[in-house]
Amino acid sequence: TLIPIEAVPKRLIQAFLAAEDRNFYHHPGVDFAGIVRAVLTNVENMGRGRRPVGASTITQQVAKNFLLGNEVSYKRKIREAIIAFRIEKTFTKNQILELYLNEIYLGKGRYGVAAAALGYFNKSLDELTLPEMAYLAALPKAPNNYQIEDHPTEAKERRDWVLSRMEDDGAISEKEMETAQLQPLDITPQLLSENIDARYFAEDIRRDLSSRYGENALYEGGLSVRSTLDPFYQQVAAAALTVGLIRYDHRHGYRGPLQNIAPLQDWKTKLGVIQKPKGSKKWLLAVVLENTAKESRIGFTDGTQGTIPFKNMSWARHYNKKTGWGPFVSKPSDVLKVGDVILVKPTGPRIYALQQIPQVQGGLIVMDPHTGRVLAMQGGYDYDFSEFNRATQAMRQPGSSFKPFVYVTALNNGFTPSNLILDGPVEFSMGQGQGMWKPENYQKDFLGLIPLRRGMELSRNTMTVRLADYIGMKKVSATAKNFGVFDNLPPYLAMALGAGETTLMRMVTGYAQFVNGGKRITPTLIDRIQDRHGATIYKHDTRNCTDCGPRVAWEKQNVPNTPDNREQMNDPRTSYQIVSLLEGVARPPA
Repeated sequence: TLIPIEAVPKRLIQAFLAAEDRNFYHHPGVDFAGIVRAVLTNVENMGRGRRPVGASTITQQVAKNFLLGNEVSYKRKIREAIIAFRIEKTFTKNQILELYLNEIYLGKGRYGVAAAALGYFNKSLDELTLPEMAYLAALPKAPNNYQIEDHPTEAKERRDWVLSRMEDDGAISEKEMETAQLQPLDITPQLLSENIDARYFAEDIRRDLSSRYGENALYEGGLSVRSTLDPFYQQVAAAALTVGLIRYDHRHGYRGPLQNIAPLQDWKTKLGVIQKPKGSKKWLLAVVLENTAKESRIGFTDGTQGTIPFKNMSWARHYNKKTGWGPFVSKPSDVLKVGDVILVKPTGPRIYALQQIPQVQGGLIVMDPHTGRVLAMQGGYDYDFSEFNRATQAMRQPGSSFKPFVYVTALNNGFTPSNLILDGPVEFSMGQGQGMWKPENYQKDFLGLIPLRRGMELSRNTMTVRLADYIGMKKVSATAKNFGVFDNLPPYLAMALGAGETTLMRMVTGYAQFVNGGKRITPTLIDRIQDRHGATIYKHDTRNCTDCGPRVAWEKQNVPNTPDNREQMNDPRTSYQIVSLLEGVARPPA
């Protein structure tokens, strides 16, 4: 993040000068007195296996960071000095300092003081305290050796040393130094994911940036990326998918405990060595200590105990893929045995509910249908359990959710929602020697002649296939390609019932183009990308607006008129009709 030197707090500059180059404003690029000190130190350390120390000024560090590298050799130091002299003749001291403060590596993948202030303290530069400024100035010498989490003692000692150097230089008073040195050294990491879990979303953005600009630009290019994520929608989406998958999994039976540690002697120690499985979220690991008629008593690694009422495990009927369903459960001992190690979720004071990690997975996307901006995305039950993104990477059969594309094809070819279509038995030849295909309705019944609208609302298979056969599957395939759902859908009638494979992202985009009146949209997780200098190198909204922008002052003028130049890829009249039909799917009949 590029910060002009005028925006850098004076004390932060003084801290870096005290730590790195206290004669910066007086030397010509090379500090000869510093070189003599470094030579004497290196002679003293000779034979001890220590890395030679340098006497690099800030100007020399700029030369090294931009043009040379980290090779430890006197030849490199000579080149560094020559370039430093040339830099001093070309740039002012403040320009050199600006380059340095914006490029210096400060650990944890953070380049420049602005990025480091956000990363370590979640603050902008003008919000930093004196001890925090001193800590940032302590990092350039060896960023990895002064990380607070890994080396707290060394980090504080180095920070306090910077404060003492500032006091020696007269930048702060002795009292300010002593007060700052008494302050604890704590970090407050930038709030990236404390409030929301959007790792599927972030990983998709990472892949996109990597493919656009390469790994080096992604991790070291100083890119600033504004995503389309809405934190509220993301929280709701993640919670909804999680609850839905757990409920679905519960309806398919209980698969048993993680393990059994009976007999219970020293059960706390036995339980303590068992690792929670990935995907267990905030659930707790517990062991069953006793079963009664109405509840199970459980224990935790810290020695505390609680209970699981039978109602909180009544869903746990056993199921075996080979033998099918076991008997209905009527008491806790039908579900749990003493010594079973299980996962539980708190539901009240010392009251818990039995849980298990779902085997089923899913994906969910929330999109603004008028812009293609993805507001929320969850690619699975739990990112720790599986990083595979089912919202964008999984190729799955859309099933009946593909039917609207059959019906919009019919509407585009002369049908109306009130046309009567036969919902009755139908069969088609599969080809020579392949027999006949007889599609059926889910309900195993037929309704006869019914309006096209009613057939779609009830998702009637035989009616949909009959309609697709009448208008021709080649037209349906063309519609699917036009809406971006499939690239080349085979023109087979089974495809009308969603037998092809596509992604959730493509299906959501197709539906969005119904809602926005048939305008083509491009789904995106990124609104804008800026380079390290603040220049916009990508933006999703490509509309040309002559009356808006950073140089246009707001003086209560009219809202800018931005033309919508997107392709009209479907008739807006049939787009309106298909939305009306889809509303009928969700709403009960009047």
